[in-house]
Amino acid sequence: MKTRVGISLGTAVACGLAVLSSVAQGAQAPANDGKLRVIIFGAHPDDAEYRGAGVAMKWAKAGHHVKLVSATNGDIGHWESAGGPLALRRKKEVVEVARRLGVTVEVLDIHDGEITPTLENRRTFTRLIREWNADVVISNRPNDYHPDHRYTAILVQDAAFMVTVPFFCPDVPALKKNPIFLFASDRFERPNPFRADIAIGIDEVMEPTLDALLVMESQIHEGGANGDASLFPNDAAAREKRRADVRRQLAGRYAAAANQYRAALVKQYGEKGRSVKYAQAFEVCEYGRRPSAEELKRVFPF
Repeated sequence: MKTRVGISLGTAVACGLAVLSSVAQGAQAPANDGKLRVIIFGAHPDDAEYRGAGVAMKWAKAGHHVKLVSATNGDIGHWESAGGPLALRRKKEVVEVARRLGVTVEVLDIHDGEITPTLENRRTFTRLIREWNADVVISNRPNDYHPDHRYTAILVQDAAFMVTVPFFCPDVPALKKNPIFLFASDRFERPNPFRADIAIGIDEVMEPTLDALLVMESQIHEGGANGDASLFPNDAAAREKRRADVRRQLAGRYAAAANQYRAALVKQYGEKGRSVKYAQAFEVCEYGRRPSAEELKRVFPF
């Protein structure tokens, strides 16, 4: 699928770019072709990528349609730079990640650290889900250390019913069938721990997934808002070592998920699930459509 990205008026002005008369808002879902349409929300230009990359690539390889959405533009998510230049840098990174995964991406022009569960933002999220004609919506849970993460999850939950209400955002047709809403896995225990309703092995796409994620140098290599210059020095050998270390750390994240959610992998794959090395796990949200076990198998036909 062709990768596209939303170009916002605010970012364009802030960065001194020429403003076009029409503003791209991300690719629309294709006509109904019998394939799944999945939309994955993250708070910053890296979150949806971390949480969905492996499974997104598997869906894309099978011809399904996946869109990654960043709810903020990431413009304060670095220790050295900020504002329009950083927003453009992070957007450029996730566009390349999406190209490598074979999916679509959109970055909203909301300042990093400033997203709140307003009515305006609820309408934005509702429109995005409708425009993509989503069968599946994925986000993080609202249990999270970062306010942007929490409020992104809340906005997705607030849209979970409204996407079917015709006179809410009537400029975009309401969905006739409520999507399945899923949470990606996390480590948070309070007020309730993550429950793996399904786990998917990503061994066969692990290496290209890592190749794609490593494009996000501003976050992964340089440490984002909490990094410093020592993490990714100018010395070529030191940079290669940092890349190798980060690659191992990322692989370890998905390996840990495979071990932690082994029972869900066995449920999905039978005895073959015991040999899966890398995985991503998801919990069914109580909002949205409540899928049967058979429907989950159709959603994850791997």
